[in-house]
Amino acid sequence: MALLETQWINVQQKTFTKWLNSKVHARQVEVQDLVKDLSDGVILVHLLEILGNESLGRYAAKPKLRVQKFENVNKALDYIRNRSIQLTNIGAEDVVDGNRKIILGLIWMLILRFTISDINEAGLSAKEGLLLWCQRKTACYDEVDVRDFSSSWNDGLAFCALLDIHRPDLIDYDKLDKSDHRGNMQLAFKLASEEIGIPDLLDVEDICDVPKPDERSLMTYIAYWFHAFSQMEHVENCGRRVEKFVSNTQGAWEMQNSFEQRMRALLEQIRRQMQVWAEGRFEGTYADAKRQLGHFNQYKREQKRKWVAEKSDLNGLLGNIKTKLATYRLQPYDPPQELSLDALDAAWVRLARAEQERSQIINETIRKIKDSLRKSFAHNANELALTLSTISMSISALDGDVDDQLRHAKAMSENMAPLDSFLTSLANLDRQCVEANIEENDDTIYTYDDLEYELELVKSSVSKKIAFLENQLVARNMTNLTPIQLEEFESVFRHFDRDLNNTLTELEFSAALASLGIAYDTDEMHAKFLQTSGGKSKVTFEQFIRFMVDVTEDQHTAEQVFESFKVLADGKPYVTELDLRLALIADDVIDELVKAMPAHRGPDLEEDRSREKFDYITFMQGMMGPDGNGARSNGH
Repeated sequence: MALLETQWINVQQKTFTKWLNSKVHARQVEVQDLVKDLSDGVILVHLLEILGNESLGRYAAKPKLRVQKFENVNKALDYIRNRSIQLTNIGAEDVVDGNRKIILGLIWMLILRFTISDINEAGLSAKEGLLLWCQRKTACYDEVDVRDFSSSWNDGLAFCALLDIHRPDLIDYDKLDKSDHRGNMQLAFKLASEEIGIPDLLDVEDICDVPKPDERSLMTYIAYWFHAFSQMEHVENCGRRVEKFVSNTQGAWEMQNSFEQRMRALLEQIRRQMQVWAEGRFEGTYADAKRQLGHFNQYKREQKRKWVAEKSDLNGLLGNIKTKLATYRLQPYDPPQELSLDALDAAWVRLARAEQERSQIINETIRKIKDSLRKSFAHNANELALTLSTISMSISALDGDVDDQLRHAKAMSENMAPLDSFLTSLANLDRQCVEANIEENDDTIYTYDDLEYELELVKSSVSKKIAFLENQLVARNMTNLTPIQLEEFESVFRHFDRDLNNTLTELEFSAALASLGIAYDTDEMHAKFLQTSGGKSKVTFEQFIRFMVDVTEDQHTAEQVFESFKVLADGKPYVTELDLRLALIADDVIDELVKAMPAHRGPDLEEDRSREKFDYITFMQGMMGPDGNGARSNGH
């Protein structure tokens, strides 16, 4: 139900819009959207002045404020009411706010009053009189049965019958294909519009494609047929021949007018198109050239074909005009020279020449842009490749003092910053080459991917060189490490430096120590990491080496000895004489330690010297003092 309602609303809106435009055309205004364009009241005032043939007085011609729109609409509604036209439940706000159903109802009231109400047949009402007129005119056609203003018109035969009964010179009803509903409807509409001058208020699909066409729309349209043929009814028995003569004369004039209007429009369209091409400019990019080529091809597929069809139609139309005038022995028609077929042929020749020039310009522009892109990419690619090669050789050529090498390496790193922008520009050129379908380039051996990869390699090489030199400076100051130790520590650091930024995260730091045989529990490892990094989130190479110095260097402190005992105990809270001997401690030192260390007290809290378990923790706490800083001696 909602779909059907939407359909009739849409058809009514389209039909009423065309009806309205047929009325206000003289005012050089046009309605595109019935609801929107009537909202300010201006066109409504125009319509009523034309229908009533009188002025409505002063109104806001260009209303901007809502109150001005209300004033215009109220002026129009007051005029309608003063003409005794009943307006039920229609207010100015309905029009200003775009109430479509209300607006359609308002226009229908105007159509009834000014187009249909004066139709009177046998004393019946306007609707009944119009229906009776249609029935009388089509009664002699067996295939036509007009019962209403809806489904009776679906097959188009009723319209063809009306044409045949009034203008048999325009249509041969007996030769129609009665099963071709759309064709019959289209023929009737075309003849009614072109030969009779009836406005095209309806489209073929509005009637043929729906089971029940909209009644109001059909009545509005058929009323134009009634008015167009009503004068013929008075003289159809005695004046048909005279009327046909006048109608044909009028038809010939309309054909002449149509010919001149269409010829003038076609010549103007051709002139404007050539002017657009003459004034056209290219941006210099392949995308713009390709876009303009697309527009040109679209013109040839669409606009040019329409013009070819129109040129053919104009030739045929002129021939029909001459035939019609000769048939009725009227004065021959020759269009003005500027609208003649010769003028059209001359314009056509100019158009063909302009098309050829346009095609040549576009193709040449595309070729030049492609060549320019190819050379520009090659030049920039070769230049970047040479720069990267130079930097690589400079890195390998560094020698001499480590401080000088580091200074030069850092300078190289700073000078590489613009290369990222250079590579971005090259990427843009590469993208344009891809868009232009440039697959080969004899001016360079490099691709964008090659240079992107090489730039990353060179940046990595410089970064690694700087890190290596910085680490060498650190190592040079670590005099307590042997070259073998330094090499081992540096190798481990490099292995776990995953992101190559010369630092280790806590997880990487823990893994590096583990690989060197240094293990701590989780809390202790975290504490060591924070102590080594100075509370930061990463440990530098220098901090790592210093840590390893602290771990490996013999500092002869109680704390270091305590840590060593932990290693010998291998996680036990005590050491045995066997643990001490496996650590290759001298015998005399072992004897001294056994005498000095208290026996380890097991879970039963009894001394157990028979198993030679010694409490190194209590022993070292006594050496280090209560605060762990070491101050007290036990005399050994």
